[in-house]
Amino acid sequence: MSLQVISAVSNSSLLQPGFSLLNFDGHVFFFGQKGWPKRSCPTGVFLLDIKQNELKMKPAFFSKDSCYLPPLRYPALCTLRANAESDEYQYIIHGGKTPNNDLSDKIYIMSLVSKNSKKTTFQCVEKDLGGDVPEARYGHTINVVHSRGKSISVIFGGRSYTPLAQRTTEKWNSVVDCLPSVFLIDFEFGCCTSYVLPELQDGLAFHVSVARNDTIYILGGHSLQNNTRSPTLYKLKVDLPLGSPAVTCTVLPGGISVSSATLTQTGDTEFVLVGGYQSDNQKRLACNTIVLEDDKIEIVERASPDWTPDIKHCRMWFGCDMGKGSVLLGIPGANKQLISDANYFYILRCKGPEEDKEEELTAQICSQTSTEDPGDSTPFEDSEEFCFSAEANSFDVDDTDTYNEDDEEDESETGYWITCSASCNIDINTWVPFYSTELNKPAMILCSTGAGHWVHAQCMDLSESMLLRLSEANVKYFCNEHVDLNKGLRTPKKVLHLKKQPMKPLHKKATMKLTPPVKKSFLRRLFE
Repeated sequence: MSLQVISAVSNSSLLQPGFSLLNFDGHVFFFGQKGWPKRSCPTGVFLLDIKQNELKMKPAFFSKDSCYLPPLRYPALCTLRANAESDEYQYIIHGGKTPNNDLSDKIYIMSLVSKNSKKTTFQCVEKDLGGDVPEARYGHTINVVHSRGKSISVIFGGRSYTPLAQRTTEKWNSVVDCLPSVFLIDFEFGCCTSYVLPELQDGLAFHVSVARNDTIYILGGHSLQNNTRSPTLYKLKVDLPLGSPAVTCTVLPGGISVSSATLTQTGDTEFVLVGGYQSDNQKRLACNTIVLEDDKIEIVERASPDWTPDIKHCRMWFGCDMGKGSVLLGIPGANKQLISDANYFYILRCKGPEEDKEEELTAQICSQTSTEDPGDSTPFEDSEEFCFSAEANSFDVDDTDTYNEDDEEDESETGYWITCSASCNIDINTWVPFYSTELNKPAMILCSTGAGHWVHAQCMDLSESMLLRLSEANVKYFCNEHVDLNKGLRTPKKVLHLKKQPMKPLHKKATMKLTPPVKKSFLRRLFE
């Protein structure tokens, strides 16, 4: 095993924990930047070019019939083939977080349409599913199994936000492990079916899963409910007869207590497990070889690489599979760096020099999903993992159209985390829900001055009832800074005078003849 330092990384601020790498025809593509895509790359998908230890990024494109794909962080993804022997494949992308920290329950299929030295075009299609659709989540895994000439996708684990009925003011945005249900997804018919197995009692997230034929092995993972990294090893077997599928689970000995580890394939049946955490405050520096055969798994410890002092002493690290026995590892940069959120990167090669010349492996590899955002948790809360399934080789591509982040607008000026006014105090790191209608982002309202701009309802001192009334009514709203300007420009409305209708005279038969009043002296004489 050898460790190589990447001395220069261009646009490293985009390479934050939670993104994924896709490998199409030996070329690596980056997906899932922390912010929303910008005009230089509206798709948020880049070709990665590694030459002379320098990594560059080149924007990729989507076909006209593609759907919109948000930059999802911490999704689950894996390859989808027509059958176990097919060379053509697509990528399944499920779940993950948007830049606004919304969780996605959608599932996408991404395929390569065309590629040349100047331009790469993908097609992205959103799949409509019915039945027991998995809830929105992240930190989970998805695999494809093959049985009796048929294929089906399997989703397991992950975390989600606390259900609405269980939230309190103090724990409004807390996350919980999803229920330990196993979901089978048939893309041909677009249906989902969930299975509850007695062997799976606790929810797991940030585990490793690897599939071979009709079997999936689930290794490690972290349980929030028990705050444990169980060494239990699970074996899921999926049978696809003509009728309903059958799913069975077996608990095996010999597992590993680890979370956020990285799995890379080094042979037809051999994998290497590196990285991760063995406790909340301790990285796992040991490595293991995993050998899969038709109906069994073997896990043995192997010699670790010569870790650098920076890796040994850093508080956290992250990494993911790059394909063909290579792993990309990252550690946080020093505070003295010009870019505060920049990271240092290494390439760990788990195969020998002779083995590197072998052809690209076609055996099925399950993706490794990412974990919580470091802003949402403590450094060792399984928080730093990339999602990679790519190759670390250099690419013979033209450097024209290389992404230049300096040309972009400031991301802080768009989205929910803006400075809406001079007195705005909304901070992504300290914000807590203010209105009962808020989940994981501040409530905003559009000011109608000029071209319009968004402001936070809380900064405008709007009560919740007023916010709801303005949201429901079709009226213009002006923020505190523009309401006086709007009043000055507003002209009084023209008042229409009502025409008075003349009173109709009474009918002649209804008229009465009024007599003058009778004097009291006359009455007195009359009765004397």
